Amino acid sequence: MKNIFRLASLGLLAAPLLLASCEKDAKDYALEGAVPQSNFTFQANATEFPTVVSFTSTAQDGFLYQWNFGDNTIGSGEKVQHTYTRPGGYQIEMITAGRGGTSISTKQTVTIPDACTNATFSNLVGCASGGIRVWSLSNLPGAIVKQDASGNQLSASTTLNSCQLDDQFSFSNGFTLNYESAGQTFQNNTCGKSLNSSSSFVFRPNNGNPQIILKGNKTFIGPADSVVNKTYDILEATSTKLRLRGTNPDGTRTVITMMPYDATAPIKLLLTGGTSKTWKLDNEADAPITVGTEANPLAYFAGVKPGELPTCQSDDEFTFSAANVYSYDAKAETFSAAAGYSCSAPLTGTSPFLFSPAAGAGLAQFVLSRPGAFIAATDASPTEQVYRILEITDKKMTLRAGSGANGGTVFTIKMVAK
Repeated sequence: MKNIFRLASLGLLAAPLLLASCEKDAKDYALEGAVPQSNFTFQANATEFPTVVSFTSTAQDGFLYQWNFGDNTIGSGEKVQHTYTRPGGYQIEMITAGRGGTSISTKQTVTIPDACTNATFSNLVGCASGGIRVWSLSNLPGAIVKQDASGNQLSASTTLNSCQLDDQFSFSNGFTLNYESAGQTFQNNTCGKSLNSSSSFVFRPNNGNPQIILKGNKTFIGPADSVVNKTYDILEATSTKLRLRGTNPDGTRTVITMMPYDATAPIKLLLTGGTSKTWKLDNEADAPITVGTEANPLAYFAGVKPGELPTCQSDDEFTFSAANVYSYDAKAETFSAAAGYSCSAPLTGTSPFLFSPAAGAGLAQFVLSRPGAFIAATDASPTEQVYRILEITDKKMTLRAGSGANGGTVFTIKMVAK
């Protein structure tokens, strides 16, 4: 393969000489002059990644130059630059052509450092976990903070729109950034058309003051605003938290806090409203509660008609907080399976819950921690206490109580926001 490359390179270099000779007298057909002495120097940019190396020919008596950069790429010119995105040692050689013929330089080794040895970069791209890390905006208050030029806070976000929370920013150790809006991009204070993009970025260690510089046109991180020169200061980067700061054209600064992407974050936001949100059984829907199996959710009970839930069940309120606390308010009475499916003493109470991706069908799920805690029906998932969110908007939600494992009983519950 190396010989093929060299022969091809020599052929490319010789072609212009043969074409030029056609216009000369016969006495000029033969190449005359000293055989060029092929040699070169190089200088690597040690201030940023990926590493850019500048190569300069020091050959005498040459006028055409072909480079083999050692990574299966070639270049031409007396002075060239090449970008290496992967660390390691690369064998470089140069072929020089002159009037006296061609020559091949002695190979020189260019050693490219590993950006993953920098802790900030390693956490940014997940070097220890495959070399790609996906980030999204935090769903906690203060995820986006606006500052003046001196760093004084001008404003801070409380809750973010769901079309912001589902944004995904994927950083790789190959110095690529991919933005996926998951449908819409938040811009001009509303959810608008998707601004999906793919680009590259430069990482600058800056002696402990690291930066990211985006190279793609119309690319951004976090809010879709116009950060000057697409340069973001990295204020903090761990495996669980990323804080960036960008300077805007008007001199203000935007600080964003990001977390590893969690597909369930927008679901939890709808469930809790960002702080606390109350739901009730949807007594206006057909079959607000059905009982069956995962394969046939209506197998045991197909539900009642709209408006036919008992009053002591339809007035119940179920509140979920962003702090993972569930509260049940029975009002006057609870519709109890233990009491023969009749109204009985209220079972009002609270329970911590664990929110996570769904194990099985569903967008996400939560598990109630307190024994005896329930939602909608006292006999729904009494041992597992697991509730999967099948569908959810800011106004309506469908839950499935029970895992459905091994043909187990499941309750499908339709709810509406209070």
